[in-house]
Parts: sequence; C-alpha cells; structure tokens
Amino acid sequence: MKRFAIVFLLFAVASAAVFFVPGVSSADEIKLVGVITKIEIAGPDATTASVTLKDIKTDAAVTVIVNDELTLDKFKDHRIVTGDEIRLKYEVKDGKNISKYFRKTAGC
Repeated sequence: MKRFAIVFLLFAVASAAVFFVPGVSSADEIKLVGVITKIEIAGPDATTASVTLKDIKTDAAVTVIVNDELTLDKFKDHRIVTGDEIRLKYEVKDGKNISKYFRKTAGC
C-alpha cells in the first residue's frame, strides 16, 4: 500500500509539472506593439496582405500575414497606413506569422 501511494504521488507531481510549465501557452500566441513600416496588398480584390512592423520594445522587424476582411478594408481605405502604431496578436503556422488580432492602439 505504501509503494502504491508513493508511485501515485510521483505520477501526480509529474503530471502537474506538464500542465503548469511557466512561459508555455497552449495557442503559442505572441503579442506585439509596433509601428507599421510597410504594407503590401496584392490588389483591390486581395484576400491577404503582408505587413511589416517595427517592434517598439526590441526594434526588430516582424512581418505578419493579415487575412481578416475588416482589416484588409482598412488598408484599402487608408484608415490604417504606414506609420500607425498597432497592437497585434499572431501565431506562427508553417513558418509564417498569421495575424489573430490587428488594431490601432488609438482605436479605429
């Protein structure tokens, strides 16, 4: 009985360590605030855009693929332009940064 309790306790501790590892998120979502340096839209009927931002904290350039229609319309209408500060969440899929949330920090 005592061996069973020890084995069970070790298993419970090992299982808890897997679920509560700090710094690992389930969706691997990355948050960023940056300034747009370049917007590339293939054309007026494009369903994706490539946006390059300069991260405010690290000054690193990050390129993100934007797919949502509302943000694409804002690019086409020039409501979001080069030089705007953006709050962004993205995931890395197949080596590409795919936007999940793309908004101006001041609104819009």
